[in-house]
Amino acid sequence: MEKTVSEAIAYRRSVRIYNNNLEINSELVEECLKNAALAPTSSNLQLWEFYHVINKDIKEKVSKACFDQPAAKTAQQLVIVVTRKDLWKRRAKANLDFLEQQFSNSDESNSTREKFALNYYKKLIPSLYTEVFGILGLLKFIVFSVIGLFKPMYREVRRSDMRVVAHKSAALAAQNFMISMAAIGYDTCPMEGSDTKRIKKILKLPYGAEINMVIGCGIREDKGIYGPRFRVPFKNVYHKI
Repeated sequence: MEKTVSEAIAYRRSVRIYNNNLEINSELVEECLKNAALAPTSSNLQLWEFYHVINKDIKEKVSKACFDQPAAKTAQQLVIVVTRKDLWKRRAKANLDFLEQQFSNSDESNSTREKFALNYYKKLIPSLYTEVFGILGLLKFIVFSVIGLFKPMYREVRRSDMRVVAHKSAALAAQNFMISMAAIGYDTCPMEGSDTKRIKKILKLPYGAEINMVIGCGIREDKGIYGPRFRVPFKNVYHKI
């Protein structure tokens, strides 16, 4: 029986060693990745891709690029979460096409809402994501900072800021995936320690793509979890104001 959300969160641990005698179903892993794609994402741009590695040879190459750490080497399958900030134009157009279709099929007329939604993808998104060697981002940052002296203003407009936005969205998707895996009794381990340049080469990714994380997948060995869970006291991170 599938676990509840709270049960899945409690069950999920970063598993470093997997039991290779227990198979996991790649189709079920794919279903969990469909849940990943439902994660919240900035401006609904969905600037992510998921590479589900089931090929043994490719898995071995990626494992080596992850320094053959046990969570990669013993994993039955790997999932590589990739950010694709370079696809912002294509994803913005997809949103725009969807909205135009929705508005054309709607019996209700709401010109203000429609105009705002369409202009969001026609004007605002291009103004945020268009960049020329980082110069436009710097100019926008200066202008927005000056305006911010007089009223609340969005300030994360530099190229580095938009890169962070893409990685935040990808991380939310990765968490959806790992909780979904835990719900069906599968284990995962997110890994940042890797040679991302080599992994990009293995996956034949374009220049604009970036590796967000590599996730080992399988079923845990008894010794696969390195000790009891530790968290700093909740009172140290929780602030009610």
